[in-house]
Amino acid sequence: MKFFCIADEDTLRGFRLAGVDGRVVVTADGSRQAVEDALRLPDCGIIIITSPVADMVRDLLETVRLTQDRPLIIEIPGPEGKPPESKGLRGFVQEAVGIRLCQSEGP
Repeated sequence: MKFFCIADEDTLRGFRLAGVDGRVVVTADGSRQAVEDALRLPDCGIIIITSPVADMVRDLLETVRLTQDRPLIIEIPGPEGKPPESKGLRGFVQEAVGIRLCQSEGP
């Protein structure tokens, strides 16, 4: 099972150093085509996509997430960082489970 990264040039360069193949995109049409091409790869198990690119094809990503078992789509922050309104892992778990998670004070 392989990874495929769809992102800006700098992000993809970093993933390529780690041996991950991918495609640089800058437009919505390019983003859509890159996702569709990745979906056709028989050994693609995980698509890594930056948030700005994902925002351009949000409808397609949601359709894939709801209708297909694989690939897993992982959204990461772009070069500008995480938007202030976005939730972290803790926020998603709290929302899904309904339990507030606390960070421990120390050992």
